[in-house]
Amino acid sequence: MFMIEYKDIGWWYWLVTAGLLTYAVSGNSIGFILAIGLTIFQLIHFIFREKSITAFPVQVRFWYLMLLIVALPEPLQLIYWIPTIGTWAQIIFGYCTMARCVSLFPWNRSDKFSFSLLQKTFFSRPVRGSVQQGFAGIKQHAGNT
Repeated sequence: MFMIEYKDIGWWYWLVTAGLLTYAVSGNSIGFILAIGLTIFQLIHFIFREKSITAFPVQVRFWYLMLLIVALPEPLQLIYWIPTIGTWAQIIFGYCTMARCVSLFPWNRSDKFSFSLLQKTFFSRPVRGSVQQGFAGIKQHAGNT
């Protein structure tokens, strides 16, 4: 059930980001700025690592950064609870809501958008690696039965 990926640099980025967001939502708003800065650094690192700005891990980090920036104005900072809780879920259980949302963009899927796709996207078990790889495994398994 737990998916602690301590050998993966991405996991460490998320762990520190979750710590910064937790620090921030507990009343120290400098944590929001630090989390945004770390996410920018992480995004740049993954652009170079993946050698593409369109790679799925880069897209996830970009949209995560957009969420953090949108929530930055003080009246919207209540929104930070969403990535705080979600990032802890990613670190502990491997469930990344942002990756699942990004996988639904038209350029990231081959299936038609449907209620069934939404169900599969949000209620499938976490997998190691990309959520897209996990969906491919589900599709292959369903085709074999």
